Amino acid sequence: MNRTTRTASSLAALSLGVATVVLAPAAAQAKPDTDCMRAGISTLKSAGLFSTVARDGLPIATAVAVGVTPRAGTDVASLPDPLPLSVVLADHRAGDDSLFLYPWC
Repeated sequence: MNRTTRTASSLAALSLGVATVVLAPAAAQAKPDTDCMRAGISTLKSAGLFSTVARDGLPIATAVAVGVTPRAGTDVASLPDPLPLSVVLADHRAGDDSLFLYPWC
């Protein structure tokens, strides 16, 4: 499997996982953490990165450099790098089920 196929497969799996968290029945999950998502957007804008991330995605190394840490059990090597903005925002909304811990949340 080539790198493009692996990346596409990883992205599809990540998107499905995040979509499952976001789309799970309301009784089975807490309300989406839109405050955290808004704080993440504000952080990207303050750093002058929002447009770049919207266009090109967010490199995991950049996220780590500003204090984001993977949650225990997150296999960072299996994630697409860079992460698409839609996935980053969905992960912020996932609350305690997110793949990463965000210092602004």
